[in-house]
Amino acid sequence: MSAPADRQAAFSGTKPVPAALALPEETLAAWLEAHVEGFSGPVRFRQFRGGQSNPTYLVEAAGVAYVLRRKPPGPLLPSAHAIEREYRVMTALGAAGYPVPRTRVLCEDPTIAGTAFYLMDRVEGRIFWEPGLPELAPAERAAVYDAMNATLARLHALDPAALGLADFGRPDGYVARQVARWSKQYRASQTETIAEMDRLIDWLPDNLPPEQPARIVHGDYRLDNLILHPDRAEVVAVLDWELATLGDPVADFTYHLMPWRMPPAPAGTGIGTLLGLDLDALGIPGLDAYIAAYEARTGLAVADRLAFYFAYNFFRFAAILQGIAGRVRDGTATSENAAGMIAQIRPLAETAWHHAERAADGGSRG
Repeated sequence: MSAPADRQAAFSGTKPVPAALALPEETLAAWLEAHVEGFSGPVRFRQFRGGQSNPTYLVEAAGVAYVLRRKPPGPLLPSAHAIEREYRVMTALGAAGYPVPRTRVLCEDPTIAGTAFYLMDRVEGRIFWEPGLPELAPAERAAVYDAMNATLARLHALDPAALGLADFGRPDGYVARQVARWSKQYRASQTETIAEMDRLIDWLPDNLPPEQPARIVHGDYRLDNLILHPDRAEVVAVLDWELATLGDPVADFTYHLMPWRMPPAPAGTGIGTLLGLDLDALGIPGLDAYIAAYEARTGLAVADRLAFYFAYNFFRFAAILQGIAGRVRDGTATSENAAGMIAQIRPLAETAWHHAERAADGGSRG
């Protein structure tokens, strides 16, 4: 089995920090030594290749590895790059035993690193960028997908109030607010006219699903935002909580389902897809079986509103990538692969509108 592009090589590992995202290394190292127990020099900074939104750096200090995430420099869209919220939810989840990296310190003072940032421990393990998991055997693939499903179901079972997160977001109207938010942010970063996005901006608010009980939602739960144990199919850390809030768990889960319907990226370095793969031979569950496993774990109904949720999630993801397009235009994109991601915006919009038409015709399955 071969992937259309080597996403694993394109997004894995680190690189020298580019000038546009450089850190004031001496000032930052001194601040970290003063505020993080056990942190000491010499300090080396490198940037991870995979980050698309908030720049993420490997920080090596006297043989100990940390990870630093910061807001990007330059003008930012309203409510985007929520480093402070990311730090808060990870800290609360870690205290409850949920698999996240240990957080160390949050700094909201922009004079230290140029923008707000936080530091966390580096978690050792495996990150897979290709959803077909070409590195693994069929039984291992099946186990990884089951672990992903179970870990998200576990998140959606948590009581936000018990974690001190009752005020982490409004408990009602999540999907409606998300549609409004991403419509606004799409317009703010728009670089070309895409008719399907215009239609979706009009259609989605008039076709919202029934409200679900509010839970902690990750907002970007996918394979490459997980660290797997080095030797077994266990999720040891969930990464990238920038979009986390209180909201609709079914919306969160159906975002995670997009690889089963993801259009192949024209440039080869966009978001991975399972389309065209022999899932049975690979040991990867089909869409229906994967949904059924989540429904059994949570008691939530997914299948009966799948067409709407796919339309919503593909629209939302297209809007997220449009924000990256805006940063490419402005010269503040954090990844050398950002331009390749932009080529996927139109296919995502077309896929979203296809599912909207299915939903409008009374089809639930997407």
